[in-house]
Amino acid sequence: MNILIYTETREGSFKKQGFELISYAKALSGMTGGEVISLAIGEIFDEELKKAADYGASRIIALEADQLPDNRNLSKLLIQWIKQANAQVILFADNNTGKAIAPFVAAGLKAGIATGITGLPEKTDPFIVTRKIYSGKALAKIQVKSHYKILLLAANTFGIKNDPVVPVIERHNIEAEYFESPNKIISTEKQTGKILLGEAEIVVSAGRGMKSPDNWGSIEELAQILGAATACSRPVSDEGWRPHGEHVGQTGKVINPNIYFAFGISGAIQHVAGISGSKVIVAVNKDHEAPIFNVADYGIVGDVNQVLPKMIEAARKIKTE
Repeated sequence: MNILIYTETREGSFKKQGFELISYAKALSGMTGGEVISLAIGEIFDEELKKAADYGASRIIALEADQLPDNRNLSKLLIQWIKQANAQVILFADNNTGKAIAPFVAAGLKAGIATGITGLPEKTDPFIVTRKIYSGKALAKIQVKSHYKILLLAANTFGIKNDPVVPVIERHNIEAEYFESPNKIISTEKQTGKILLGEAEIVVSAGRGMKSPDNWGSIEELAQILGAATACSRPVSDEGWRPHGEHVGQTGKVINPNIYFAFGISGAIQHVAGISGSKVIVAVNKDHEAPIFNVADYGIVGDVNQVLPKMIEAARKIKTE
């Protein structure tokens, strides 16, 4: 049972979750047999292609293009290569890109699809996987009965594991037909100089408890020391204190960092839905009855603007030791 991974790239390099997907595929191949195939589309460096082999991809396919096709044409391209590779399991990251493309691919292949996967299948015959439901509050066991099986792996749920192999690396040019579309991209704005929120292992987030956008310097300072991304609650982004791209929650970004710091965030259900996949949650709030403490692994009752300087001082001390 060959396994094909759609491995996303950015500016010539693999995204971090791509290596997690390859690690997952390698472990799955131990249960099902078959080849682990990494497929990347766009510009990608030679040294990056070799990295995929460090985590178990025995065949690495690079489809070269200056830009990506739109989602509909991209799905057609993927279907072509899935069939050519004789892959029965197709892996995507459970992110905006995966959620946009996977349904097109599933429809084209008449495939069963399971999103929010949290680990390896319980069984492979029948093929049963566990996925998150109800915004991460519960888990469900799903049986995928179709010949083709499409899985979207939740970020930071499996881990990146070194399992090097000697790969076969292929480069192919994408045919012009895949770029024919009624849609036209006028411009693309890329975030630079910051750790991307969706890929961050540590996230420092804050809410209205900061009292003013002028107090956000301490949040950014702590994030810089820890090598973390910054985030915020919805009321903060709605009031224009922070960019909407930093909004974490059910109606914002759903994240799965190793550590999530919540400063001055009450912990509404919608916010918790976006952070429930965090491995460790650290909350600071002056209200000891704030709902955030119900989900926090560590909690500090206190004014964030008094606690933050002490945490920054402690973080700096640890960094210098």
